[in-house]
Amino acid sequence: MPQIAEIKARSNRIDEIRTFLKDQNAFHKGTDHQIDTYFKVDAGRLKLRQGNVETNLIYYNRPNTKAPKKSTVLLYKPNESKNLKAILEEVHPRLCVVDKVREIYFIDNVKFHLDTVQGLGTFVEIEAIDESNTLDYEVILNQCNSYMRQLKIEDKDLVSVSYSDLIMQQNLAE
Repeated sequence: MPQIAEIKARSNRIDEIRTFLKDQNAFHKGTDHQIDTYFKVDAGRLKLRQGNVETNLIYYNRPNTKAPKKSTVLLYKPNESKNLKAILEEVHPRLCVVDKVREIYFIDNVKFHLDTVQGLGTFVEIEAIDESNTLDYEVILNQCNSYMRQLKIEDKDLVSVSYSDLIMQQNLAE
């Protein structure tokens, strides 16, 4: 299971961040319209991501903190997600749906998301990923912190929870 050091931050500087990534010769994997359906589970989070670039069943667990946090992730790449979604909806109550457009970039083992989330606004995510789980966690944590500084992401912009939590909080407030 890979280990990940990650952050999510609100950002109104998406164009500036995109320029930085291009200047760093980041690999642009693509721009994807993603529908994430979250399901109720006893621990962690379970979501089905349906997109044109990435379609995955993802189970993850991480603390709800604003600072860079360690995540554990299990990822399954289904060949066909329509039936999988129907099965999941039969077994697990649906929590919410997150509709977003995501630009996906990589610099080596670090993944960057530039997200426009329907009803929430624009965000940047940084995920320093150790696929082999052989690095000391401090290495990927330092990568995450370094890119936060380079992208001028301030502590006040960091978000501690998932988009699903933000959507559900917004729905409660309405």
